[in-house]
Amino acid sequence: MIRLPDVGGRCEHVFVSTRETILHADLDAFYAAVEQRDDPWLRGRPVIVGPGVVLAASYEAKAYGVRTAMNGARARGLCPRAIVVRPRMSAYAEASRAVFEVFRATTPLVEGLSIDEAFLDVGGLGRIGGPPAEIAARLRRDVLERVGLPITVGVARTKFLAKVASGVAKPDGLLLVPAEEELGFLHSLEVERLWGVGPATAARLRERGIATVGQVAGLGEPGLIAIAGQAAGRHLHSLAHNHDPRPVHPGRRRRSIGAQRALGRRARSPADLDAIVVSLVDRLARRLRQARRTCRTVVLRLRFGDYARASRSRTMVDATAETEAILGTARGLLSAAWPMIERRGLTLLGLALGNLAEDSPMQLTLPFTPATGSALDAALDNVRDRFGSAAVTRATLLNRDQGVAVPLLPD
Repeated sequence: MIRLPDVGGRCEHVFVSTRETILHADLDAFYAAVEQRDDPWLRGRPVIVGPGVVLAASYEAKAYGVRTAMNGARARGLCPRAIVVRPRMSAYAEASRAVFEVFRATTPLVEGLSIDEAFLDVGGLGRIGGPPAEIAARLRRDVLERVGLPITVGVARTKFLAKVASGVAKPDGLLLVPAEEELGFLHSLEVERLWGVGPATAARLRERGIATVGQVAGLGEPGLIAIAGQAAGRHLHSLAHNHDPRPVHPGRRRRSIGAQRALGRRARSPADLDAIVVSLVDRLARRLRQARRTCRTVVLRLRFGDYARASRSRTMVDATAETEAILGTARGLLSAAWPMIERRGLTLLGLALGNLAEDSPMQLTLPFTPATGSALDAALDNVRDRFGSAAVTRATLLNRDQGVAVPLLPD
């Protein structure tokens, strides 16, 4: 048992299992797998989802070096025989719902991470479900039989190691890491398997001759802090020793919500990008109000033509779910970032809303308040609730290519 302070300064007791009871279930090449499921002619062939930027690639396409977020022209150059299909987000969302029904039929302790992956805690199912490895095998079979999709499952004592195990087992695999063998397994892997080790951190570590997780563990916390900084160094030290006491949290509400658009590589004018920001804010603000929440922080996320990333954020004085207040903040961030966008090009634009809070009970009894939204927000929400989200839109968004939207978990 580990006693940890929570964000409010209080302490909570976290029981860490001594056995392998956590599953990380991750659908394989999700969008591409749905396309292959629905069109038998695509099965066994290299499939790329997304004509501009690669949103997903089947494993047949990945064998040629095609990767998610790659430019479409480059991907087709690597794999000339690839079949390029346009994304069908409604089909992916429906497949995700069906898979999560299988998850929740397996155990009530399900924590969704995205539309195609989740953690499941099966520690209490020993008498009725059997050992975790048997439950994992049955889960994979049920997803394939009921939804028609392959899924990989990692089983371990901690969430971190279960996710690592599923990554090693892909595609369409199952890997259990026994508790007594976890450090031997973990320390043999490359440093990129650690959460938080991106290309920049990996390059710094490899410059010092550090290529495996075991070598990271051998550095000790002070050495890692010297390389990666205090927060990141402590984080890497913990993960390299598989110290991860986090339990599976079913139904935990998000700390932030976001949406993004893949833009391809063609140049976009300030007006084009403004229209995309308007569309994203409309979507996110409505999600806030539907979830009875407010936000204070707006984050602009950018991916440039060279696939480098940057983010800019601003925190508002008052928490709000009002579309125009959030839009004004987002437009300010976009305007400040425009010189950088113009110089480097843009392939993805996203927005995230953070510092989320529950709306007050008093506000929830009213049709609208300054905190929850404007009268216009309330009127538009009512129309969209009755006639669908496409029933009304802004004039500035008509006949504009807004990029490809990505489906998300419920809030």
